[in-house]
Amino acid sequence: MAEKQKTLSKAVSLSGKGLHTGIDVTITLNPAPENHGFVFQRIDLPGKPIINALAENVTDTSRGTTLEQNNAKVCTIEHCLAACTGMELDNVLIEINGPEAPILDGSSIQYVNAIEKAGIEEQNAEKIYFTPTEKVEYYDEEKKIHIIAYPDEQLSMNVLIDYNSKVLGNQYATLADLKDFKTDIGPSRTFVFLHELELLAANNLIKGGDLDNAIVIMDRQVNQEELDRLAELFNKPKIKVKPEGVLNNIDLHFPNEPARHKLLDMIGDLALIGMPFKGKIIAQRPGHQSNTEFARILRQMVKKSIAKKDVPIYNPNDAPLVDIVGIQKTLPHRSPFLLVDKIIYRDDKKIVGIKNITMNEPFFVGHFPDEPIMPGVLQIEALAQVGGLLVLNTVTDPENYLTFFLKIDKVKFKRKVVPGDTLIMKMSLLEPIRRGIAIMFGQGYVGDKLVIEGELMAQITKVKE
Repeated sequence: MAEKQKTLSKAVSLSGKGLHTGIDVTITLNPAPENHGFVFQRIDLPGKPIINALAENVTDTSRGTTLEQNNAKVCTIEHCLAACTGMELDNVLIEINGPEAPILDGSSIQYVNAIEKAGIEEQNAEKIYFTPTEKVEYYDEEKKIHIIAYPDEQLSMNVLIDYNSKVLGNQYATLADLKDFKTDIGPSRTFVFLHELELLAANNLIKGGDLDNAIVIMDRQVNQEELDRLAELFNKPKIKVKPEGVLNNIDLHFPNEPARHKLLDMIGDLALIGMPFKGKIIAQRPGHQSNTEFARILRQMVKKSIAKKDVPIYNPNDAPLVDIVGIQKTLPHRSPFLLVDKIIYRDDKKIVGIKNITMNEPFFVGHFPDEPIMPGVLQIEALAQVGGLLVLNTVTDPENYLTFFLKIDKVKFKRKVVPGDTLIMKMSLLEPIRRGIAIMFGQGYVGDKLVIEGELMAQITKVKE
């Protein structure tokens, strides 16, 4: 029997301070319709803007994961998303009346308890997983971060951390089944080294920190006078260092709690893929920056897999959205290098263009005299011109702009394109255009047969004043 999507049975709220802002905030998890996904809503701002929990909306990972969309942002969202994922929810509207999710006890367990209190409801739509078809790898040589995902029939994770700390040492955490999240991972609290705590406090960055929501690891020798000053800073009674080298502010739930918390963070960050994930993940020294970069890689794979299923249909009887005259008003290309005849579809994220291939094309004279084949580089150029018509549609005066392609990657040619073929070209944005840079996934079809695909990156540049 097909597994169904899940949401909450009713709304449930939690309140507390944001770790870095110190602002009192209430966060409410609401039931959401099928195929809604995880969505934040800033109900304290005019218009109550929506922020989709997707990798392309990540703007900062310095002390937690920050999302930004529609001129609104929400910070430190990983513990909430980890709980939603760990409790196998699919659709949640997360209302929040401030810029940062409450830190609560520094783990996900209070979110887990709130979800259990609200109840979980099965929906009618089928749950759709993303599973990579091959090994996916992320490596940061400088920071010695290595993340690998392998195809598998369920989600499992292995996380290794190593901070060159005599106190913390090397730690290893595993999650063999998401059903164990509540007991094995959810209660694991965030941790901080003493030198980080002092630096954050000195820069007024942990206004909501109170030593009740973090494990403090002592990475240097301190005397009691320094500990007393630290206790005064956080309004605590006298604090001491435990024999195992951590402050006595809280008791550890697990001997390897820091590693388990890193696994928790990773589950929350990988929720930004935008759909439930099946695979075996092995991560060495992960952090928010690497987690979200890895989520971005997987997110692009999701978009491409969706795009591949969406074969455009061309009916020559339908009037074009943009004809050749309109195309020439936007693109500077002219014969013999204008390689798109009309546009049949365009929205904010996708465009479909047509190129009719005839024996009169000048390149067939030499490519090849006895077997005319459209050169692969010109197929890429044709896709690029269609992509240009998509991105130039985002500016008010496209005739004053050009698109310069910066990168072509992962191009595959599936079959020949020959005279008599109609090349149907689809270009889809893989992420929002930022600072004039557009990253697109392109596909070319003849009929319903895929002939070319690849990733293209372009920059929109103004050339006329």
